[in-house]
Order: sequence, then C-alpha cells, then structure tokens
Amino acid sequence: MASGASGGAGGRVEVLQGTLDLIVLRALSTMGPQHAYGLAARLEQVSDHPLMLNQGTLYPALVRLEQRGWIKGAWQKTENNRDAKYYAITRAGTRALARQTERWRRLAGLVDRLLTGPA
Repeated sequence: MASGASGGAGGRVEVLQGTLDLIVLRALSTMGPQHAYGLAARLEQVSDHPLMLNQGTLYPALVRLEQRGWIKGAWQKTENNRDAKYYAITRAGTRALARQTERWRRLAGLVDRLLTGPA
C-alpha cells in the first residue's frame, strides 16, 4: 500500500497501490491544471480529510504519470506569485483514465462480491 495516508484511530484511509494514479487523473480531469500542493489540499478537502497525501507519495505519482505521457507539467506562477509546476491531464491521460476507471470498477465489484458472498 502507498504510504500517503495512514489508517488507525484518526480515521485516515490508506491508498491502495495503483489507485493514486487514478485519483490524480480524475482530479486533474475535473479540476483542470493544478500544482502538487493545491492538488493534495483539494483531494484532502474533497475526501472530507481522511485522505492525506504527503510529498513522498504524491510527487512520485506525478513523475510516473508525466513519464507515461498521461499528464504534462508546466512552470507557472501561483496565486502567491511563486513558481510552481502545474500539471494537466493529456489526451492520452484521458483515455488512460477511462480504462483505469473501468478496471477499478471491475475490481471493486469483485472484492464486494467476495466480501458479501457466502463464506
């Protein structure tokens, strides 16, 4: 599992390995270009705070997605006039998002059947 969020008494949710890419692609497809800090803050807010991403989790995912050509980064000024790399989903990323979403739905359905079916 990815170490971007921790489980336990605080109610944090662990991100399964491989799902962070899907979450980032979906966020960029709906929110438009974002810098890493803004993306992490927005994901935490949307998840109602159980999903807390740290730099050691988010940045490798962004690099991996950029290397695959699914997102593209460009340096811009933030609202605070600081330089930050903004990431946007590419056409290939949009296609990957559709494939990964379908894959996730099939997997979630399988896990649900296994958990709710007869033992």
